Amino acid sequence: MRQAFSAQQRFDAPAIRDIPLNFECRDEIVPLLAALQHVYSQPTLRSQILDLIEADVNQHTRADVGREGFTYWQILVLGAVRLGCNLDYDKLQDLAENHLKLRAMMQLGPWDESTSFHWQRIRDNICLLRAETIDAISHRTVAAGHALVPEAARTTRADSTVVETMIHYPTESTLIRDGVRKIIELCLPLTEAAGLSGWRQHAHLYKHVKRVSREIDRIAARKGKDYHKRLKAAYTKLLKHSERIIEGARELLCELRWPPAVRSDIYEKDSLQAFIARTVRVQDTARRRVLKGETVPHEDKLFSIFEPHTQLYKRGKAGQPVQFGRLAMFYEDGAGFITHHYVLSRFETDSDVVVEQTRIVQERLEDRIKRASFDRGFHTPSNQVELSRLVPHVCLPKPGAKQSTEQEAQAGPEYFAGVQSHPGVESTIGSLQSGNGLKRCRDRTEVGFERYVSLAVLGRNLHTLGRMLIRLSSPHSEAARSQRAA
Repeated sequence: MRQAFSAQQRFDAPAIRDIPLNFECRDEIVPLLAALQHVYSQPTLRSQILDLIEADVNQHTRADVGREGFTYWQILVLGAVRLGCNLDYDKLQDLAENHLKLRAMMQLGPWDESTSFHWQRIRDNICLLRAETIDAISHRTVAAGHALVPEAARTTRADSTVVETMIHYPTESTLIRDGVRKIIELCLPLTEAAGLSGWRQHAHLYKHVKRVSREIDRIAARKGKDYHKRLKAAYTKLLKHSERIIEGARELLCELRWPPAVRSDIYEKDSLQAFIARTVRVQDTARRRVLKGETVPHEDKLFSIFEPHTQLYKRGKAGQPVQFGRLAMFYEDGAGFITHHYVLSRFETDSDVVVEQTRIVQERLEDRIKRASFDRGFHTPSNQVELSRLVPHVCLPKPGAKQSTEQEAQAGPEYFAGVQSHPGVESTIGSLQSGNGLKRCRDRTEVGFERYVSLAVLGRNLHTLGRMLIRLSSPHSEAARSQRAA
């Protein structure tokens, strides 16, 4: 049984509007709780947000039957605090059980000992939310902030960053080893359930694959005499041993009369067919690259057996010339709210999507954006023209010293104002990475990745709203301090 929030006031906990927050504390949870307090005190805003959560939580169930679960308000609070404070589920469980102000925000008090906040229960409830729903909640949070500072929507600045996925450094040998291990793990319970034989030597077969994979790692690290010849010989053995296991898995599928693997399984389903397809794909790239000496393009490569949506980026960043993850684009307004974000597909670049994404955010903000700034990576001649049609003043520097000098000679004061303020979005991205967990995504699958990014953005926006509210009510407190220019 689910409900939006508890309408019954508890004796052991204050009303959410009356929770005293310590504005002399600089911890990030203080502005986050202040923002949630503000959301709860606005009945219309609260109802809109909780209705969105209800639609996701009860998508395949009924709210009026079954055991009592978290209220929709508690799910919102836990989801916001998780990446608003960059917590893992274990730390979130501890805070949910012991942090008095957080428990009061969830309408619980010290007398309550029956509500379980086991990390698995928290995770299962948060994962009911779709990324689209979290984005809609974030947009309503930004609208609440714009009601306080309407001029913030006048300016925007955009940049992108690579959000890394939770993978090890990919080589064909380690990926084949991962694939074989997972195939064996999936085949064993199937054979036992169906009473089939043929996998008695699975540990012995995997031992061969593991040994050859480690041999390849040693050869690749040390190189030396006849390096390429020894590497080819080792890869030939690895492909032979792994192919034997894959053939056994295919025979098992035939005996169980399962449908054959299709290409969509590579990215969409964590089934036995999917892992077979992914491992075969890595075998193919290993054959082409090592045995045949071909140069394999990135679009043909797979960088993780478990996170197949991962892409390779060579952005020339200091200390990180190569990154594995997904490219995400963020729009920030004049008050520090992230008004829009977009996770690019595997083969899109900044310049491919900037016009369409700017159009989306401009329409959502009802054409209030008057100045937008971007960096050189977004520039193309057509983008310059299209963006100028969407926003009155566009700061989009041209690449190259000669072109940029000519552009600056013809530019007006709005252009230079955009150039001067644009680095602030890089600071915001740094805050997302260090304070909201966007350095590396800790959730699995592409769906989990998109949800993770959306939760980080929601946490950042709530933090910004809370700090804004604290500055209005207690401008000289520690929690109101900010390096952002007024």
